[in-house]
Amino acid sequence: MENERKPAFECRDLTMNYGKKTALDHVDLTLMPGRIVGLLGPNGSGKTTMIKLAQGLLQPASGEILIGGMKPGPGTKAITAYLPDRDYLPPYMNVQQLVRFYGDFFRDFDRERAEGMLENLGFEPKQRLKAMSKGTREKIQLILTMSRKAKVYFLDEPIAGVDPAARDFIIRTIIGNYAEDALVVISTHLIADIETVLDEVVFLRKGHVILHKPTDLLVRESGKDIDHIFREAFTY
Repeated sequence: MENERKPAFECRDLTMNYGKKTALDHVDLTLMPGRIVGLLGPNGSGKTTMIKLAQGLLQPASGEILIGGMKPGPGTKAITAYLPDRDYLPPYMNVQQLVRFYGDFFRDFDRERAEGMLENLGFEPKQRLKAMSKGTREKIQLILTMSRKAKVYFLDEPIAGVDPAARDFIIRTIIGNYAEDALVVISTHLIADIETVLDEVVFLRKGHVILHKPTDLLVRESGKDIDHIFREAFTY
């Protein structure tokens, strides 16, 4: 009998506190490979906390988080590509040095793919990151992240703070550069720009999963687009 696919990402009774504030409250969530999933919610809903827990940057108060059946650690970092919600690359490096840096650091990095995308955008190898605009830096960070042949991609607010043209580029890069058997988790509160590429949505509110459904089913049941459903769910 053919083996069933295993979950790419799981939260089991996951709880995370910051002092007296509960950021995630007994969350259960299972995401399968081969899907692009929107992790959606307003600021402070727990999206970034969940991703940081998955990266091993935070430790849960209780419960567990699993990536490919493993707890966060060296084994999960080898199969997970992470794009944080802020600049993280050394600003003194140039484009050529950044590509070399990623190639040295990540075994699954596809240098040829990265160089091809950077060249198509007209980046000069000696161009330094610190001389670039915010939108340009975010493009480079995304190209480097998506040039890994990872099993799971966590993209935290990849389209926040950039102009519409940059958003279009970022979305095209995401959908054009991940393996079909990989899981892509996109955290955002800018729904209208990305809803057409999402296979599933997870709505987070104050540390609780209030909805998790395939997008086509949700749209068919409600007769509304995802952005409209999101606005209704989070209207105060």
